[in-house]
Amino acid sequence: MDADANASGARVFAYGTAADEAREGLPACLAGFMRLCADGFAQGWHEANGGNLSYRMTPRDVDDFAPAFLPEGARGPWRPIATRGVTYALPRLAGSHLIVTGSGRFLRNVPTDPSANAGVIQIDPAGAAWRLVWGLVGGGSPSSELVTHLRGYDARLAAGDDCRVVYHAHCPNVVALSTLIRPDARTWTRMLWRSMTECVIVFPEGLGVAPWMVPGSPELADATRDLLRTHRVVVWSLHGIIAVGTSFDEAFGAVHTVEKTAGLYLAARAANGGAEPPRMVTDAQLRAVCDRYALTINEDMLDDGRLATR
Repeated sequence: MDADANASGARVFAYGTAADEAREGLPACLAGFMRLCADGFAQGWHEANGGNLSYRMTPRDVDDFAPAFLPEGARGPWRPIATRGVTYALPRLAGSHLIVTGSGRFLRNVPTDPSANAGVIQIDPAGAAWRLVWGLVGGGSPSSELVTHLRGYDARLAAGDDCRVVYHAHCPNVVALSTLIRPDARTWTRMLWRSMTECVIVFPEGLGVAPWMVPGSPELADATRDLLRTHRVVVWSLHGIIAVGTSFDEAFGAVHTVEKTAGLYLAARAANGGAEPPRMVTDAQLRAVCDRYALTINEDMLDDGRLATR
């Protein structure tokens, strides 16, 4: 891996080949970011410029990455945290640095040319504006879903979760299923919980589900923020999935589990002539799994007669 300075003084990371494993001098957080982009593309979740990823850096990440940042005088201008004319102040994110994929960039290209396809942004002390401090070489801006990501972090931090990753993917089985199933959280949660035992372990709180909304809109950002207060995975109907996690593995694993199980359900239903499969995980079995792993199941998603607890 080569790290050279461009005309503005920032270090540009580039690889001779995508298989280069040395990655000498590459910040660990950027290596993890690049791997998730590669893994998601390999799964078929990122056609063209579909999907986006962000990572909220730790203080150590910032220290490791700081030598690559643009000099103070060459950094981008402060821009308001805004979408479609609606501005936001997110003080919980004040001073944060985040790695983000670029708007219009292909995630498949992040591993081979991260400097051109991703960037690091800094949030101002008020949590109301951002500026580019590294990357997006050649011009460009962060993902059009940036506000949704930032509001997602804000929601999880308010809930006491040390959220580090927000990941959005265009998962084909989930999108296909959303053409058949109404956007109802209880319907989706039970359908997936009862199709594969692992699901209730990965998301015992259930799924959040948003109806179709314009991508990048304030309405989608608002709805996602509200759902992420109590859920770590949200289905965007006819669009894909957005998930949060304390690590790259946690966010990727949640998306992978939901997408795989959606495919299993579709296949089982097709094999059964379009009818609901006759043998699925029962509520008693769901409870037994959560008891075994000391998980708190969302009682509102069960049908076994126990009163919901709130």
